[in-house]
Amino acid sequence: MPRAIWKGAISFGLVHIPVALVSATSSQGVDFDWLDKRSMDPVGYKRINKVTGKDMTKENIVKGVQYEKGRYVVLSEEEIRSSHPKSTQTIEIFGFVDSEQIPLQNIDTPYFLTPDKRGEKVYALLRETLVDTKKVALANVVLHTRQHLAAVMPLESAMVLVILRWPAEVRSLDTLELTEAVTEATLSKSERDMARRLVKDMSADWQPEEYRDTFEEKIMQLVETKAREGKIEDVETNVGETERKSADVIDLTELLKRSLGGKSAAKPASKAPAKSADKASEKAPAEAPAKRRAPARKKTTKVS
Repeated sequence: MPRAIWKGAISFGLVHIPVALVSATSSQGVDFDWLDKRSMDPVGYKRINKVTGKDMTKENIVKGVQYEKGRYVVLSEEEIRSSHPKSTQTIEIFGFVDSEQIPLQNIDTPYFLTPDKRGEKVYALLRETLVDTKKVALANVVLHTRQHLAAVMPLESAMVLVILRWPAEVRSLDTLELTEAVTEATLSKSERDMARRLVKDMSADWQPEEYRDTFEEKIMQLVETKAREGKIEDVETNVGETERKSADVIDLTELLKRSLGGKSAAKPASKAPAKSADKASEKAPAEAPAKRRAPARKKTTKVS
């Protein structure tokens, strides 16, 4: 099984379900690294003053949010950190909705949910309850210091956590400015019949093993050919790993009765976090982008 990227619990009434998050996707493709053709040394990114063109040191860089054109409000690291939501290691369910009510454009990143530390029975109970009621659970969760809206959904014998985009991040269809030629199109019966027949003729079963990235295949074939010919350059790189925090929580199945007895009130959905702090943290020049990895035959998994 892939490595868990987060451990904590689902909070369901007064019950805590110990779970771990495992990425449900892997990012495919070819990673091209920058190299100095004269020495084959890796080429990184520099912090440069866009006006003077001079290199900048980290000590002289501050983070600012544009308030008006050409005018910025500077925020300190302490101010930005204080705006981050507190990490509780909890997927806090606050309500249940029909899955059809969640618009496709709000769906972002899926993660597998797996039971952890004596959480198997309550995990199965929530999964079967979602199946029986045909509902999905809405929840708040903090990952990598960012608060997310999420949906917990059953998937065969397991459950998935789907990160949802905040409503303020999703554009309305009105932005397309569709004309009546599209919204009120006049389609004849013969046109509809021919379109349906074409769809029927082209219909097939979902066979994911047949869908491939041909660009990646051609690039890796080229890399393999040049490697066999001895056209390989030695590049020294260092890769480190960071340990992830986990929470030790207790399986409390018996608290279901107390939850139903009204001792636990449903918590309202949190509003989208202030964009100023998040965007300041994301766009700040003080944080240099991560270095791309050199091409390799082995596919890598990137975690959102």
